[in-house]
Amino acid sequence: MRHSPVRSLICLFCCLSIVLFADAGRQSGLVQSKSEETFPGKSWQPLSSSEKAKWSAEKLAAAHVYADADSIHTSAVMIVQSGKVVDQWGDIDKKITSYSVRKSLLSALYGIYSAEGVIDINQTLEQLGIDDSPEPLTKEEKQARVVDLLRARSGVYHPAYMETASMKKSRPARGSHAPGTFWYYNNWDFNVLGTIFEKKTGLKIGEAFYQRIAKPIGMQDFQPGDVYYIGGPISVHPAYPFEITARDLARFGLLYLRHGRWNNQQIVPEAWVEKSTHANEMVKANGVDVGGYEYLWWVDYGGVHFPEVSLPGIFSARGAGAHFLFILPTLDLVIVHRTDNEPPVKDAKTIEEMANRGSIAEDRAQFGHLMKLILDAQTGH
Repeated sequence: MRHSPVRSLICLFCCLSIVLFADAGRQSGLVQSKSEETFPGKSWQPLSSSEKAKWSAEKLAAAHVYADADSIHTSAVMIVQSGKVVDQWGDIDKKITSYSVRKSLLSALYGIYSAEGVIDINQTLEQLGIDDSPEPLTKEEKQARVVDLLRARSGVYHPAYMETASMKKSRPARGSHAPGTFWYYNNWDFNVLGTIFEKKTGLKIGEAFYQRIAKPIGMQDFQPGDVYYIGGPISVHPAYPFEITARDLARFGLLYLRHGRWNNQQIVPEAWVEKSTHANEMVKANGVDVGGYEYLWWVDYGGVHFPEVSLPGIFSARGAGAHFLFILPTLDLVIVHRTDNEPPVKDAKTIEEMANRGSIAEDRAQFGHLMKLILDAQTGH
């Protein structure tokens, strides 16, 4: 078919526009090919001098001072951009209980094993033979699906381990919401996901995490025994705390920043990462909008995510006592914050006491300001 001169010129203009736009994207740093992406080897590498020049040493120092002087109990911080370390301080190689960060770690395993057909997230508790004791589940509660638990919308408000005082106080009454209809940050959901995972795979969580995630991405410290269990008489479903270092947690953050891929290997299915990091509704905690929550991750929604921190696409894993893993795709950035509130005795009472130290609202406000100081240190931000 012959084209008119005008049509040919239009096609040529469109092609030139695409080329120029792509070239501008490369020059501005907005486009990064997979071959250019950096991953740590046996250990983390720092930014080059030219890359580090994009950060203000003075403002990073101010973040250090704030973390120390304002007593937010920081024990370790890692800031990673483009797969390299911008800055770090504290005990980045010390294993510390991660509290509720454990939930996002487990989510990655669900992504792997559901894609392989080992776990069907649309099965109900009844189909899986899940109940509890000493208070059994009702017929309606057993209609909750695995996906409802992953989204903290099971409608099962049974006592659970590792709940903070505020979680216990805000727990709805049994039977007050049907499965799948109401969001509540529910440790019963999260603990039962551990039970279901081990029942369906025949593997301990620690062993599965070590074999399918820690080893492939080169975690320097994690071992299968770093997941332990907290249980007792109130529920048959124990909690499964992870002990993990800041530098290993940063690798996990980079894995998710790279859409579940490490070098040329897809570790966590990209579709699972995509679903986990994008919300379709606002959730509320104590009547306040807190953003989105999907598949055991906190997700930006409607510009709401964390005090003083609002960037498109941001998502995070969070644990009581200011354990935070923040992932900021628009800045190619991962930030890890740890506090040394390791329980001296690993039982339910002691862990809950450690989790209840300080105020969660205060932790959020203080860490939000620390995040702002870190982000302000980017000279181009």
